[in-house]
Amino acid sequence: MEKFDEKDAFARTRKSLIERLADWEDQRTWDEFYQTYWRLIYSVSVKAGLGREEAFDVVQETVLAVAKQWKKGQVYDPEKGSFKTWLMNITRWRIADQFRLKQRNPAAMNQAGGTPGADGNERRTGTIERIEGENGAEILDQVWEREWMSNLTDVALQRVKKLVSPKQYQIFHAYVVKEWDVAKVVHELGVSQSQVYLAKHRVGGMVKDEIDKLKGEFA
Repeated sequence: MEKFDEKDAFARTRKSLIERLADWEDQRTWDEFYQTYWRLIYSVSVKAGLGREEAFDVVQETVLAVAKQWKKGQVYDPEKGSFKTWLMNITRWRIADQFRLKQRNPAAMNQAGGTPGADGNERRTGTIERIEGENGAEILDQVWEREWMSNLTDVALQRVKKLVSPKQYQIFHAYVVKEWDVAKVVHELGVSQSQVYLAKHRVGGMVKDEIDKLKGEFA
């Protein structure tokens, strides 16, 4: 079986999206949107039970759906809910679409490594019902909440990494992200305790600011 290359799938999905949004004045905005949210949508899709290629299809279709609604002025209503919930619902609909495609095309499911039920459709139908049912919505809410915060933190870290010196980021990453104790950071990286605390304070503050900025970028 051919090995799945996530980086290649990411690049292909991004390229396809750029081509499909080529005539839009705000193409750069949607490229940035993709860069910010693709891993969140992808991760939730995989946890919902889709294959990795199918999850990238969900990423592409979700971003396109958001962009089209935005272009038509059919954006979320802050009085009815948050952007986070609005994006989650669009993602859930696209995930359900992928399972419906599997239901109509059992061969595609077998190629993706899925296991049909005794009648070839039972497990796929059950999955769709779980996603669209009340319990499924609640479970997806929980998964989305965890992945949402994790994704914002990861994106913020990547942005801040470009703004500080490699050494300072290395210290912060070791102490805060990897949770090394101060003594180990000092010993392994050859820095002083004051450098460790300075990196934690400075870089940590920048990460928090970036997370706050991300929360408001598409809100």
